[in-house]
Amino acid sequence: MEENETIDKIEENSIQKDKKTFKILGVSIWRILVYFIIYSFAGYVVEVLFSIVSKGTLESRQSFLYGPFSGIYGLGAVVMILFLQYFNKNNNRLFIGGFIVGSIVEFLVSLFAEIFLHVKWWDYSDKPLNIAGRICVYFSIFWGFLAVYFMSYVHPKIERLIEKIKKKIAIKTLKKIIIAVTAFLIVDGLLTGYALEMFVIRKVHDYDLDVPNKVKINEKYEKIYGNEAHAKFIETFFNDKKMIKTFPNLKTVAENRRNYIF
Repeated sequence: MEENETIDKIEENSIQKDKKTFKILGVSIWRILVYFIIYSFAGYVVEVLFSIVSKGTLESRQSFLYGPFSGIYGLGAVVMILFLQYFNKNNNRLFIGGFIVGSIVEFLVSLFAEIFLHVKWWDYSDKPLNIAGRICVYFSIFWGFLAVYFMSYVHPKIERLIEKIKKKIAIKTLKKIIIAVTAFLIVDGLLTGYALEMFVIRKVHDYDLDVPNKVKINEKYEKIYGNEAHAKFIETFFNDKKMIKTFPNLKTVAENRRNYIF
């Protein structure tokens, strides 16, 4: 009798804690952060291997300045997991869901990078049936097939891996690790945005490039590099060698939006 009461109390406490946990579309924020971290790292590995196979060279494919993470994969995986749970009844629905969700994410990430960072990480303008070079039908179809494979095969394995880790490491310790890695990614992301802005400003000024808001960019350059300490800091940590090595495929949009630099 006492044993049953103890079990009931444990289950009740677990339910109460579960209710207090902040969730997005039924998935806890802790789980979402874990998904983002795991899939961002996995995406980085996939991209590096792809560059070796396709180009025969070891090339940086990270989307953060310092960490070995590809944020587009982490973000894409999280969005797919959250939304494709509603398409998970059969492979046909998963394909359609992946086609739509993957295309939307890819388009919005490209748009964000161009508007706020003035850079272009990829360009499908030479591909048929593309929209502003941000997405194209080939890769949208790829997102569809990926969704089927991802939700049916990859993600279940990751879920089992997470459950195994939870059994071996205390929850409090895991949360501390998640917080630490998330904090690192936030700082790394902010530094990346700052470094990319400084890099673009520097290249536009040095090569007199014809880009949108050229006058404002040159004004920023004079203000930034007129400060000797600030200029030295940028040159030490965010110089051209560092930026090109980290982002070898980086492009920025020219005024006519057809030509790209870097």
